[in-house]
Amino acid sequence: MEIVFESNFTLKDFFEANKENFESTLLSEAVNVKDKIDEILRIGNIDLVNNAHQLIVFIINGEDEEVKQFAKQEGIAWASHSIEVTFKLEWVHAIRRTLWTFIHKYYELSNQYKIDDFFKLEQEINNRVDMFLNSFFIHYSTYKDSLIKAQEKLVENLSVPIIPINDTISILPLIGSIDRNRVDILKEKVLTEVSNLRINTLIIDLSGIASMEQEIIYDLLKIIDGISMMGCSTVITGLRAEVVKEMTSLGIEFGSDTKKLGTLQQALGEYLVQGLHAK
Repeated sequence: MEIVFESNFTLKDFFEANKENFESTLLSEAVNVKDKIDEILRIGNIDLVNNAHQLIVFIINGEDEEVKQFAKQEGIAWASHSIEVTFKLEWVHAIRRTLWTFIHKYYELSNQYKIDDFFKLEQEINNRVDMFLNSFFIHYSTYKDSLIKAQEKLVENLSVPIIPINDTISILPLIGSIDRNRVDILKEKVLTEVSNLRINTLIIDLSGIASMEQEIIYDLLKIIDGISMMGCSTVITGLRAEVVKEMTSLGIEFGSDTKKLGTLQQALGEYLVQGLHAK
């Protein structure tokens, strides 16, 4: 590695003149990351090498606010694309080691090596690298948490998909298993949507439910009672044999106000026809 140096170089000039040397040293330090550089660029449009040069400029120039802002951008970008954060940690530590390798070389060549000045510089440089790391992880975690909450909200909405058919009739098709968490979401959303959408008839299709535990069945009956109190009638469709057996063995049955039909198609045919006649 042939180092470029001139007596009038500032530290910034030295790094600029040795940009390629810095890159090759950095890549040799970041053993696990170097094979991931192209993949990270493709996935998140994050150019690790150019970003390393940009970070070095901010650190050397003492631009603390720029370091924090850059860390924020990086944190959000890594969180958005779910890139493994251990690569970032290794990359920044490799930048730190490479940075000090070249700072040491600069002072060695410039004959400006004074122990007090060097220790002062060491504190400033390391503080800025640590500042970058702290800010990166704060914004990474904050944005990651917001993404998780948004995804959880989406899952909640998908797990209780109330579909309006017309101004007064909606369908709630339930698919898969119903656990305690889902039934709580179901209770809250159904009651809210019946009120907000002014639903008169809610068709609950259970054809996608293979089995329900005793407590869940009781909770479903409570939900039906709740929406009945709000003036909304319920139609149950698609009850599978397994669920019916469970209910009969427990002596549980839907109230007389709850209509039961074999299939969702039957309910749609009956209630949509009623709606057309009403018009």
